[in-house]
Parts: sequence; structure tokens; C-alpha cells
Amino acid sequence: MKIAIIGLGYSAGYFAREAQAAGHEIIGTVRSDAKARALTQAGLPTLVFDGVSVSPELEAAIHAADAVLVSTQPTADGDPALACLGAALSAAPALGWIGYLSTIGVYGDHGGAWIDESAACQAGPGRAGARLAVDESWLAFGAYSGKPVQIFRLSGIYGPGRNAIVNLREGTARRLVKPGQVFNRIHVADIAGVLLASLRQPRAGAIYNVTDDEPAPPQDVVSYAAALIGVTPPPEIPYDPAHLSPMAASFYSQNKRVSNALVKREFGYAFRYPSYREALTALAAAGE
Repeated sequence: MKIAIIGLGYSAGYFAREAQAAGHEIIGTVRSDAKARALTQAGLPTLVFDGVSVSPELEAAIHAADAVLVSTQPTADGDPALACLGAALSAAPALGWIGYLSTIGVYGDHGGAWIDESAACQAGPGRAGARLAVDESWLAFGAYSGKPVQIFRLSGIYGPGRNAIVNLREGTARRLVKPGQVFNRIHVADIAGVLLASLRQPRAGAIYNVTDDEPAPPQDVVSYAAALIGVTPPPEIPYDPAHLSPMAASFYSQNKRVSNALVKREFGYAFRYPSYREALTALAAAGE
């Protein structure tokens, strides 16, 4: 299968390597010439897409693609990938799967309750609201173009090089305590696994929550990581939004437990890392 990936960030880049290992032919995009050259030299063919103009090479890649994964940040005007590539996607003859990487932030706050894909989205203005608008734009594009679009709503992403163990070693870990607060998480390996499972059975208009089994208080994750590597965890800090950045305060304003039952039921997917414990233990064993 030929897969084009628009935006080779942390999650999409991990998926690209997993898909290559599974035998798929991958071509991706980044925003800079230097990074594109480096990735191409490392064995991952990469083009430049700046969100404004489309090269003939990228148009050709979309035309030849069997599947396209979009992992771009929305702007005030929506998704630059949809704006620039919509016509090419509509015209791609073999395109049978489009995936868009979104966020569970679009659900807003649900007071710590369990929710699934049927839950009301209560994203206000700002980043979550912009994401929700892009989700809806991609689903609308799928409906009028006839291309199967799937939305993947990701929880807090972590994995090699980006996790609580690394934060502890770098001195940036904090144990901020807000009573009753929990967050969902997802290891990049399971993001890749769910995407690969979806490629095998597209479902037009589908929305999937991509998250592990156990929403947990953030301070517990830091304490577990500290015990794994034999360091003293940082002191607990009472939650005070006045001392947080606007982004962090917005993050803590949402409290919900997001279910992954649909991807298990529909794909038969078994999570490699069903909780942060298995993941952090493996990361510590690997030398993080």
C-alpha cells in the first residue's frame, strides 16, 4: 500500500516507521528543506509542504496514494492540508482511506465521567474549538468527495524520548495535584497500531478514541516513573491556575475518562501498553 503522510511529527513519524516495517510504501511531508533531506537520507522519503503551496511532487504522491494520513496543526482558517490538498485528494483514483489525527480535547470537560465517541463535544473557543471545527470539516469533505475519512482523537501522547522518565532526568517533571483530576494517555506505538488496524478496514465517517485503558492522576505517573529509576519524586504542588500558563490551565480545566472500547470492539485491537505502568516499565528497561 502507498501511504502519504502530511506532517511527519512525533506520532505520524512513529507510524511511518511502523508502516514501513509492515511493508507499506511511505512518503511524508515536513515544513523545511533541511529536515526533508535528513529524513530522506535516513530512508524515509520526504517532501516539503509549508501549508501554503503544493509542489508537483506532492500532487503526484497524493494522486498515487492508497491512503493519506493528515497530522497538521489547524490555523485560524482551518486545516491547511485540507485547504491546499482537498482537490488532489478528491481526484486521487486509488485513495481508499484518509485519517486525520485530532485530540480528545474536543470533548471538553465532563466532570470526570466516562465518555465514548457518542459524547457531546463541548470544546470552547481556542485550540480545542479549532480542532473540533477541523474534525467537522474533514468529515464533511469525506461526505461530499466520497472518500472514506476517519477521525482519530488522541489522548496525551508519550513514548521514547517523550515521557515522565525523561522529564525526571531533565529536571522538568512536576507533581501538580488537583483533587479528582485524571488524564488519559496513549503510547505512540499504540497510535501506530490503531492506525494500521484501521487501514485494513476503512469506515467512512468513523471517529475513534485512541487512548489507553486507565485515566490516571498525573502525579501518580510521575511517582511511578521515579520509583522505576530510583529517584525521589518532586514534591507535590497544589493546583493553582494563577500560577499556570494559559495552555496548562486550559488542560487542567478538562476532566474526563475516555473509553477506548470502540477500537477494541471494531478492530479487535489489543493495546501494547494498556496503562502507563507497562509503558514506563518498558521505557525504563530500554534505557530511558
